[in-house]
Order: sequence, then structure tokens, then C-alpha cells
Amino acid sequence: MSGRQGTFTEQDASAALELLAPQPDGAEAYRAAFPQAGPEELVEAVYSDALFRMPSQKLAEANAATGGTSYLFELRWTAPALGGALGACHSLDVPLAFGTLDSPVGVQLIGGEPTPEAVALSHEIKEAWIRFVSTGDAGWAAYRPDQQLTRVLDAESETLPYPEQASRRIWEGCCPAPFDLP
Repeated sequence: MSGRQGTFTEQDASAALELLAPQPDGAEAYRAAFPQAGPEELVEAVYSDALFRMPSQKLAEANAATGGTSYLFELRWTAPALGGALGACHSLDVPLAFGTLDSPVGVQLIGGEPTPEAVALSHEIKEAWIRFVSTGDAGWAAYRPDQQLTRVLDAESETLPYPEQASRRIWEGCCPAPFDLP
């Protein structure tokens, strides 16, 4: 949405991997794990992993280690606006979870007239959140390190072992570092 889509260079990918991937060998590990990925895909993968996926997974692992219960999900459904160019982008879960498909963000990401698929997915997410708040159970199996179950939210949602195994292996034994903000 910042106008960069389709413009990332190999130099951009190298900079993102050096900045965000676990050190000392994370950049090489990403290139080995995703050999067909171009600069855009590498930037997206390492950025998504460092900011969202790996902190969530590490938190679920730590919580499980102390006897806590966590429910992981990954939104895989593609935002239909802009011909699907945004994919399952950051903040797409907000209008879906709150049922605000007609809000400015909802319209920007989902479009002016939500599809039946969007309405059904919104209902599923809302019900899971309400169930979790009310009972402590999201409606799918809790995350356990030996099974790594994660709810993959899509047109046809399913509960699977953690879907980003290549990234999980890259980050094994490493923790995402906090960002140094000015």
C-alpha cells in the first residue's frame, strides 16, 4: 500500500534479510529455504516472520512451557480488493474479526460489497473470538510444541501443523529482536 509492490530489488532483499533475519546465518538460511523466491517474496517472508509469525509462535511455545494455553491462527485468505494484490495483508483480520466489513478499512481491503466468502470467514473469526473470551477455548486444538497445531483461516479453514515450517526452522533457537525505534 506504500507504492513499493513490484519494485523491490535484490539490494532491498539483502538489506531486509540482514536487518531482520536471525544472525549470523539467517540471510543465507532464507535464500536456501526459499530458492525460487524473488526479492519481493524474500522481503515479505522475513518481514512477516520477524514482526508477526515468529514472535507469536515463540510466545505460544513459552506459554506452553509454563503450562499455559495458546491458540495460534494464520489468516491465509486473500483480501479481494485491488484484484487480490495485497494477499492476506496486515490488518485484514480487523474488519473480519469485528464484523466491520463496511468500515473504511473493510471497504479498502475487502471491497464495497463483501462476498459471501468474506461474510462467512468474518462469522467464523467472530465466533472463535467470542468463544475464546467466554470460555477460554477458541474452538480448535490448543498449540502444543509437539503438534504445533494452528488454525489456518481461509475460504475453507482447517487446523494443521504450523504452516510456516521453513521459517520456524530458520528461527529455531533464536528470538526475534526488538526493533530499535527512535
